[in-house]
Amino acid sequence: MGLNERISKVIEYSGFTSSEFADEIDVQRSSISHITSGRNKPSLEFIIKIKSRFPEILWDWLVNGEGEMLKSELPETEIKKEETEEEKTKPTSLPDLFTMMNDDEDFGSNEEELLVNSTERESVIPHQSKAQEKISASQPLEKSNDQIISQISDNQTNKIKRIVLFFENGKFESFEP
Repeated sequence: MGLNERISKVIEYSGFTSSEFADEIDVQRSSISHITSGRNKPSLEFIIKIKSRFPEILWDWLVNGEGEMLKSELPETEIKKEETEEEKTKPTSLPDLFTMMNDDEDFGSNEEELLVNSTERESVIPHQSKAQEKISASQPLEKSNDQIISQISDNQTNKIKRIVLFFENGKFESFEP
């Protein structure tokens, strides 16, 4: 039995029409008809969506066609064995603040140690005198009179060489003094 036939069997098992099944697993309706007709092969994301919506379907059967379709068709010992294998492969996440607070029996009992440790880590900022508080400017905001006079004299030495006017119709005029 091919993968497209197994997906058709899952659709039949679900009791939905093809379009309802597509909506149920959140895929495009056209992808269902393309896969069941054999035109396209399902992506891993597609198979994961089926498995997450129908957890009773076994991975081995869905992907490889091996074994039974449903977990309920397996003997009890095989179901427990598969569940423990899934539990082993589940990623473990780091605990968050709230689970740590609930799980840790000694939480809050070492408050004095925390206070001592936190004061050791803090850096001491010396008090600044009034002279240090003045901001030394790398560029003064006000220019001295000497600087203004020298800038004016520099501007007077530059002479205009040409003035060009551009008009909207594409023409221009050039003036030379």
